[in-house]
Amino acid sequence: MFRVLIIEDDQTLLSELISQLSQWDYETYGMEDFNLVMERYNEIQPDLIIIDIQLPKYDGFHWCRTIRSHSDVPIIFLSSRDHPMDMVMAMQLGADDYVQKPFHFEVLLAKIQAILRRTYRYSQTTNVDIKIWNQATINFSKCDIQYKGGSVELSKNESSILRILVDQKNQIVSRDELIRALWDDERFISDNTLTVNVNRLRKSLDDIGLGKFIETRVGQGYIAIEE
Repeated sequence: MFRVLIIEDDQTLLSELISQLSQWDYETYGMEDFNLVMERYNEIQPDLIIIDIQLPKYDGFHWCRTIRSHSDVPIIFLSSRDHPMDMVMAMQLGADDYVQKPFHFEVLLAKIQAILRRTYRYSQTTNVDIKIWNQATINFSKCDIQYKGGSVELSKNESSILRILVDQKNQIVSRDELIRALWDDERFISDNTLTVNVNRLRKSLDDIGLGKFIETRVGQGYIAIEE
């Protein structure tokens, strides 16, 4: 049974989410004291977090940043704020998805199921999954890259995007193919979500001098160059 921590101060919505998710056999938890988010996180060790932006004391961006400094646990933002920069900020801080209120529960459930399936399918693999790309050693099981004495850790989404591109190196991979592979149903994903995730991947690769090998082909998609 997957454990879901819901960091939401709207008690009516929280109760509804707990009720609905419990019917799908998720073990769900809410917050009692919003000063103790990390203590609650450490107590529960959730498999997925749903978090609002507007919260007492510190906002959801603060807690997302703090959680990401300790863990790669999947995070979904659930917010009534509809400014594009809120979504961009959430993704840049390491969120896996962003759902705007009001929402259909079926859409949220589909996103939860897709993220959990993607995340824990990879993390539970027992085989070492290593590829060599431009003299870099990529360990997809551990989501890290070693290159010329440097190393960098990738998020689950970054690792998934890189895996798809490297598997088809020197070939253009369409944006639609990437969206379908990462989020299962492209109807629920904005085009900007993929852009943000690819930019995060490039930034991570730039830290060890590999960012230049991921190229954008305008109107077509992306390509991992192998020299």
